[in-house]
Amino acid sequence: MMRWVFVGSAALVSAIIFSIIVFVGMQGLKTFQGVSPLEFFFSTDWTPGQQKFGAFPFLYSTLMLTLVSVVLSVPLALSGAMFMAKIAPKWMREILRPATDLFVGIPSVVYGLIGMTVIVPALGKITGGIGYGILPAAIILAIMILPTILSISEDAIRSLPVRLEEASLALGATRWQTMWRVLLPAARPGILTAIILGMGRAIGETMAVFMVIGNSPQMPKSLLDSTTVLTTAIVKDMGNTSYGSTWNNALYMMALLLLIISLVLILIIRIVAKRSEIK
Repeated sequence: MMRWVFVGSAALVSAIIFSIIVFVGMQGLKTFQGVSPLEFFFSTDWTPGQQKFGAFPFLYSTLMLTLVSVVLSVPLALSGAMFMAKIAPKWMREILRPATDLFVGIPSVVYGLIGMTVIVPALGKITGGIGYGILPAAIILAIMILPTILSISEDAIRSLPVRLEEASLALGATRWQTMWRVLLPAARPGILTAIILGMGRAIGETMAVFMVIGNSPQMPKSLLDSTTVLTTAIVKDMGNTSYGSTWNNALYMMALLLLIISLVLILIIRIVAKRSEIK
């Protein structure tokens, strides 16, 4: 009986996920009844009042924001993971690991509030601008995804066979060379999985980004230009649209793009994990 309960639960979850994808996809594809795909994906003019729905700035800003946040977060996360896995004593690791996990439990609106009151004014003072843009949002996202990358990377490093480290030291390598030239490359599949999961979190984050990015529907020319990403565009505009309108369908199309990006990241994780198992 329990077997059928588990099978039914798995089938129900699969059906719910499939239904969400189908519903969002059907609504999103209706966008192209009034807007050409070429205009939607490659135009930079987002003026719903004039029936112009160019979503390229949102897609570009989303990818740029994710890339910058990962670039800021990965070096710190990998350094912290290596320190906790191979350098820190046990008592320190037992303190640091729960401390990093606490970052995951902080609501995103708190991160956004800190960004608005601390990071945005500081950047505005340094640069002489308003301070809003991709850079403050990337700093906030880097802090938010750091615990995910750090925890998974540490587990990947700690799960490596001890003989790898012993063999490297026996051949005359220093401890530093062993960590960065032997252990880190050996843990690459787990580290790549951690980075991809962090990217998924960064792409889907809404509230913290909404509070610090500026929310102007324009192409950013620098990291400190006010702009809008896919998630914040949906949140900002959904309340102003009527269901079934071209504007509303365009927002559903953005949601479909986010779903597709998430599915692609999951497939990449599966491929990386499968290759690591084969090796």
